[in-house]
Amino acid sequence: MAIQLDTLVREACEHVCPLPHVAGAVSAVRRRVGAVLAEWNVSPEIVEDSLLVVSELVTNALIHAVPPAVLRLSWVRLDGAGTLRVEVTDAGPALPAGQPVLGLDPDEHGRGEEIVHALAARHGIRAHAGGFSRWADLVTH
Repeated sequence: MAIQLDTLVREACEHVCPLPHVAGAVSAVRRRVGAVLAEWNVSPEIVEDSLLVVSELVTNALIHAVPPAVLRLSWVRLDGAGTLRVEVTDAGPALPAGQPVLGLDPDEHGRGEEIVHALAARHGIRAHAGGFSRWADLVTH
């Protein structure tokens, strides 16, 4: 009697990066994430979308939230398909809901959530004792 064993090849990686509240932070984080994704051999089909999602979530945390903020990337590949989770955790809103941030042009801001929702297979927000975590999953096939 022959027994067949199905073998699943699973690979998982994680990267955590504190987000500095300084000018130029978003572009510096994008460069860092690009290097990490290249090191992990993340599928090129989602790299550009991933960098855009990172930009949107990081910008949101740096403009609208109280520091500290942290970016966490996790990449799980299972038999060729992969899921990249982009998660940004912050200490909560800097201003009460509905109060605009002074000095921001509304024509240049406010579409980040729509962009993340359009690019991600799944997305969400978790409230916890330390603040909020916003996450998005990008999937390869």
